[in-house]
Amino acid sequence: MMRATVLALALATGALMPAPVMAVQPNEVLSDPALESRARALSKDLRCLVCRNENIDDSNADLARDLRLLVRERLVAGDSDSAAMDYIVARYGEYVLLNPTSTGANLLLWYAGPLMLLVGGGIAFTYVRRRRTLTETAPATLSTDEEKRLAEIMRE
Repeated sequence: MMRATVLALALATGALMPAPVMAVQPNEVLSDPALESRARALSKDLRCLVCRNENIDDSNADLARDLRLLVRERLVAGDSDSAAMDYIVARYGEYVLLNPTSTGANLLLWYAGPLMLLVGGGIAFTYVRRRRTLTETAPATLSTDEEKRLAEIMRE
């Protein structure tokens, strides 16, 4: 009796645990395994425009489904992997790529972070160095006229 209860509890707990779910529907899968594996590989590099940082294979959004179908359509039409990607990028923009290219205008985005870090480090280094030289200088002494005026003020 105890074993049956433990087994039932274990099965119920296992059923409640989340399992990885692929959003690709059976009616989307291509009959040719080679084309399907190419489509899956391409889908891993395409961003769902609704879900942001999720690839279209993992997304249940309608737009992701449309993109999955478009990838498969281009492959069935005879496009190479790069031609299919180029077609999708031309249609949706470079934002659709999970790993954007490091050419053209994207170079600014790729190098802006390290460049800002170097500029900030240079500013901090200059500030600390300048501050150190200011504290190391000897305090200014009073001129004889200033010493006389100070003595008069102190007497009053």
